Amino acid sequence: METIGLTAFAFLAGLTVAGVSGSIMELAWGARLSLGEPFLDRRRVALSMCASAAAGPFMLVNDTLAAREERRIGGPAMTASLLVAALWLLATGVLTCELAILIAG
Repeated sequence: METIGLTAFAFLAGLTVAGVSGSIMELAWGARLSLGEPFLDRRRVALSMCASAAAGPFMLVNDTLAAREERRIGGPAMTASLLVAALWLLATGVLTCELAILIAG
């Protein structure tokens, strides 16, 4: 039961980090969050990597939903993308918790 609680906590921590960073990026750039310009740029690789690490799950979900609305992907591809985004949120949450523990000492 402890494992389920820790996993849920890490998932929610990742959801919080991705949500806050994604919202800040949308407000700053004034565009819908996506895995493309202006959020990811070849000229700013380090910034693009940080942006995709923080808000990447929401970028993926937004692109998946846009592709589904345009009928470019089917149900199985959408499900796979959402599962990848959920795992990405979990990984972000684990990293966030580890950084918090490291900083707290």
